[in-house]
Amino acid sequence: MAADDQAEPSLESAAVEQRLIDQLVVQARSKGLQPAGEGGLLQQLTKTVLESVLEGEITDRLGYDKHGRAGKDGGNSRNGTRSKTVLTDIGPVEIDVPRDREGLFEPAIVKKGQRRLTGVDEMVLSLSAKGLTHGEISAHLAEVYGASASKMTISTITDKVMDGMGEWQNRPLDRVCPVVFIDAVNVKIRDGQVANRPVYVALAVTAEGHRDILGLWAGDGGEGAKHWLRVLSELKNRGFEDVLMLVCDGLKGLPDAVGEVWART
Repeated sequence: MAADDQAEPSLESAAVEQRLIDQLVVQARSKGLQPAGEGGLLQQLTKTVLESVLEGEITDRLGYDKHGRAGKDGGNSRNGTRSKTVLTDIGPVEIDVPRDREGLFEPAIVKKGQRRLTGVDEMVLSLSAKGLTHGEISAHLAEVYGASASKMTISTITDKVMDGMGEWQNRPLDRVCPVVFIDAVNVKIRDGQVANRPVYVALAVTAEGHRDILGLWAGDGGEGAKHWLRVLSELKNRGFEDVLMLVCDGLKGLPDAVGEVWART
C-alpha cells in the first residue's frame, strides 16, 4: 500500500507551519484547556503517540500484532501492560507500557527505569499536528532511534503510530456530553502553495469534569456552517447522542447546524 493511502484523513492535510501549533495552543487556552496540563491537548497526543510507538516496538520484538493468532502458538507472547508515569517537557504523562511473558522486552523509546523524557513534545507535534506523511514519520522516527533500529522496525513502529492517531481521532464517545466548545482558527497551511485555511477544534467537558479534545479538522476556504455540520455529525456518529450545552460564536447558520444534529441542545 502506498504511503499516502495509509494515512488517515486527519493526517493527510499536508505540512502545517509552526504558526498552526502556536495558534492551536492559544485556542486551547482561550477555551480553558491548558495545553501542557492534565488532560491538555499535548498530554493527550503525547500519550497516544508514545503508546503507539511502544506497541510498534513490542510487535517488532515478538513478531506478531496485538491479538494475532501467532501469540497463541507458544513461546514468548504479550502479557498485558503496566502503568507508568513519565515526566516530559509538557508535564507528567501516564502511559500503558506493554509487557511480554518472559520479561525480555526492553522498550527503546521509554527505557525500563526511565522517568524523564526530553524533546518528546517536539516529536509529538511533528507526528500529530503537522500532517506528516507515512514516509516523513518514518524519517522522523529513524532520527529518534538512530542506528539501533532497522528499516523494518521503523516501518512497523510507523504503522502503529498511524493506526494510533487514527484511533484517537475516531475514538468512541459517551452517549451524553454536558458541554462542548467549538471554534475554528484560520492559519496558513502549505499545500503546494501557502493559503489560509480553517482548522476546526472541538473541546468537551465530560460528566466527570474532565476536559477532552475531541478532534482537529482542517477545512477548505473560510469557516463555514456546512463544514461544522459534518464535524458535528461525525461526533454524533462516534457516540454523542445528545449535548446539553454547546458554546460557539455567532457564525451565520451555525445554530441551525447544531439544531439539525442535536435538536434539544
